[in-house]
Amino acid sequence: MDLLRVAGATLNQTPLDFIGNQARIMTLLEEARLNGVELLCLPELCITGYGCEDAFFSLSTARKAEDVLSELLPATAGLTVVLGLPHFFSGAMYNCAVVVQDGRVLGVNAKRVLPREGVHYEPRWFKPWPFGQVSETRLCGQRVPLGDLRYRLGTVGVAIEICEEAWDGVPAAAAHADAVDIILNPSASHFALGKYVRREHLVANSSRSMHVIYVYTNLLGLEAGRLIYDGGVLVAEDGDIVTRGTRFGFVDGGIVYRDVNPEMARTAKLKAKPVRGESVSGVSSCRAAVSPDGEIVGADPRHLTVQATVTQTAHAAAKAPGKSNAGAAAGQRLLTRNEEFLAAEMLGLFDYLRKASARGYVLSLSGGVDSATCATLVGHMVATAMTELGADSFARRLGLAFSAGDLTPRAVVGRLLTCVYQATANSGEVTRAAASAVAEALGADYHETDVEPMVQGYKAAVEGMIGRSFSWERDDIALQNVQARARAPLVWLLANVKGALLLTTSNRSEAAVGYATMDGDTAGGLAPLAGIDKPFLRQWLTWAETACLGGLGPLPALGAVNVQAPTAELRPQGAAQKDEEDLMPYQVLERIERYLIRDRLGPEDILESLEADFPDQSRVSLRAHLEKFFRLWAASQWKRERLAPSFHVDDENLDPRTWCRFPILSRPYTVEG
Repeated sequence: MDLLRVAGATLNQTPLDFIGNQARIMTLLEEARLNGVELLCLPELCITGYGCEDAFFSLSTARKAEDVLSELLPATAGLTVVLGLPHFFSGAMYNCAVVVQDGRVLGVNAKRVLPREGVHYEPRWFKPWPFGQVSETRLCGQRVPLGDLRYRLGTVGVAIEICEEAWDGVPAAAAHADAVDIILNPSASHFALGKYVRREHLVANSSRSMHVIYVYTNLLGLEAGRLIYDGGVLVAEDGDIVTRGTRFGFVDGGIVYRDVNPEMARTAKLKAKPVRGESVSGVSSCRAAVSPDGEIVGADPRHLTVQATVTQTAHAAAKAPGKSNAGAAAGQRLLTRNEEFLAAEMLGLFDYLRKASARGYVLSLSGGVDSATCATLVGHMVATAMTELGADSFARRLGLAFSAGDLTPRAVVGRLLTCVYQATANSGEVTRAAASAVAEALGADYHETDVEPMVQGYKAAVEGMIGRSFSWERDDIALQNVQARARAPLVWLLANVKGALLLTTSNRSEAAVGYATMDGDTAGGLAPLAGIDKPFLRQWLTWAETACLGGLGPLPALGAVNVQAPTAELRPQGAAQKDEEDLMPYQVLERIERYLIRDRLGPEDILESLEADFPDQSRVSLRAHLEKFFRLWAASQWKRERLAPSFHVDDENLDPRTWCRFPILSRPYTVEG
């Protein structure tokens, strides 16, 4: 049998950007045609974007998606393509994958398993389609089958699993497995640290258990502002990942193709057949077909097979060598946790900047770990994106006009990143020197200013109102907060003047216990670090100082930050303020977060786990840390509700919009024993 050229695609789409989304899909269709692809699978909901949220309630969203699909149909000449869009049918909205061939819609697969955990709320907008059921709908002026479908392309059987359907306990395509050779999975699978390895195992295991060729696709980039998609097309054959597409990257998308032999899947099925009596799956007494006018005839609703033909024009071209990233090596190196974090953050910062049409980032650089990490990430983003895209293309993608002399990473960082060190009477020379050294190493536009006069002005005004003077013994929290809040108006003004985005530096550990000043150090439009814990950031910045090989490479200047113990530097210098003395050891705090947010454990179970994790600490000490955590946690939900949007980078996120909903008013947990 001749080989079949199949391809998966990545796409960096934007919700409701119908013109841009259509143009990017058109580009991939042309790329697939030029490379002799016969069967192409695009990501889930690629026409509208996955993150449209409550816009999926609007019928106009589905109608506009159908209009775009109609305009794309002529561009599918010579191809069989899977595209994703929402479809309204019989009073409900469905998340669908549409199979198109040579300008004609063959069928519409409606998603049967909807995710509702963590960042996913699909059941809010979509209805799950019943397994094994088929109906008929109208799409693009055609009457077409809708539901739980499989396809016969010539002699090749094809089934579809839409993202979550593969993660379910029993893969949704399992009922069709004996009758198909290829399973296509259009996905919108968000990035989280360490998740990619699980994704590979899922794809490989699905191909092994069902003895099929499995093609997995995914979105790419910061689509809607919070979730980052890492791309990474995968092709598996009978348990082995044979092709891996590139992950991350700053391009709009691309295809990864492979020439496959469907007979290998059939042979694997024959060899793996158990010796036992069983019903013959995938065969019905009446083979379904589609008549020339689109009417479904002779359909057994349990096993509907849509008949179509393999596109021979494309197949002839498949023998010519391709020019895309098709040969994505099966042995691409897995990224380390530090590298994954860097790649995801760079992509998030790049996409947020261009999709928000901002002219750069502004950052209050304190000389501590969090702000130094933000600045370092921006610097690496600029250097990496310029290398990948080329300086001219980089500037065009961001809508920036650079002179020839500006097109070096340091010069561009100077244009895109403005850092300000804002001193008060309690600021020290160590943090000032560290901030200056980091900014200089990156090439950032750096400034220093003294906000102490503003602090004193606020204090004097309120002292006149309350009729007494402030004292640290009586007004500790208020005096700390006024310093942080005095910095916000200045840096906001600078960001407004520059047309730039103000970054806030709060991390997840601080968000958990409210160790941040609202309208102070939380001021900003984007919080790149709010999805990750402080212990990870501390070790990551040490790695960035000494071992990072991408972007700008190792940055020895970060050593001036890494040698310090974390401090808010808001009390008088004689107090020697340290974060972990105000709170608890960050390692303990992070472990409590993990057990509470990821594992959903109660206080008593967490305490037992902490005793096993920290045998050098007494039960009394650990219980005190836990009680303090829950007291601060319960009192700080209102702060978490007001934090700037953050990137989802691991599955312990505290963002109440995506991962961890919690009441604003609640009673603190009690810890027994």
